[in-house]
Amino acid sequence: MEEVFYIQNQKQFHKWVFKAFRYQYENNLVYQTFCNHLQRNPSNVKEFTDLPFLPISFFKSHEVVSGSFNPQSVFTSSGTTGQTTSKHLVKDLALYEQSFLSGFSHFYGNLQDYCILALLPSYLEREGSSLVYMAKEWIKTSAQPNNGFYLHDYEKLATTLLQLEKEQQPTILLGVTYALLDLAEQFPMSLMHTIVMETGGMKGKRKEMVRSELHETLQKAFQTPSIHSEYGMTELLSQAYSFGNGIFECPPWMRVFARQTEDPLSMANYGKTGGINIIDLANWHSCSFIATEDLGKVYENGSFEILGRFDFSDVRGCNLMVQ
Repeated sequence: MEEVFYIQNQKQFHKWVFKAFRYQYENNLVYQTFCNHLQRNPSNVKEFTDLPFLPISFFKSHEVVSGSFNPQSVFTSSGTTGQTTSKHLVKDLALYEQSFLSGFSHFYGNLQDYCILALLPSYLEREGSSLVYMAKEWIKTSAQPNNGFYLHDYEKLATTLLQLEKEQQPTILLGVTYALLDLAEQFPMSLMHTIVMETGGMKGKRKEMVRSELHETLQKAFQTPSIHSEYGMTELLSQAYSFGNGIFECPPWMRVFARQTEDPLSMANYGKTGGINIIDLANWHSCSFIATEDLGKVYENGSFEILGRFDFSDVRGCNLMVQ
């Protein structure tokens, strides 16, 4: 599986996509049953447009696994009281680690060059967060002395940020949206050497905002030219990143498509709003072909933006701002 993280071109990606499809069709009973209902199988699926994408809601009702194994970890989605949460049974945490570490280096370079400050209160206050696991490994790999998690101590975080700015230390402030807004209101400051990266979601703490308004507010408070974003979810093992304006890019082993809202088995044209489908080749032991409940647009160069969610879906996860 390590080979997928060295994909360099479309031909290699294509080869691994159909290798994953054959493997998961044969070894994932939930996915196989879904494919059979659609009359799709390895004998008649030859193009990306033929691939069946499993509705992400299956992670709430089934164990979506390829093969039989005892999971090293079970990641769970966040949710309000009474909501059914998704469960992702992870066979190999090393595979997840290689995915998010390789993804980081692909977009940002050497992780050890950065100090990592994680402002993730809602995630830290529950068990099973894949985002917290990723942040812990970022902090461990970075090994900078000022790395750390912050729960509600905004004053200590602000002091640390100002000290790092004084030292001109490249820093990443990874934060859940509402907590970043709290920090911005209480401790506005100039962050010239810090990447502010929001993971989305108000978690019921604040009124939802359109992304442009959110980013403008944070940019003004932190005097930074752009706000970065991370797009990931419990059911995946890879992340996409935005360097500003809410336009995301995927690592080479991950790709996003838009499906038509009226015909979920057909792809939407580039630049047209549709449901977001994701291929995540790191998800080898689960399902690499996921139909999310996010709405967005996919562009010809492979970048995409998230515009909101389908009305029928419960509000959870990352980047839920509605345009």
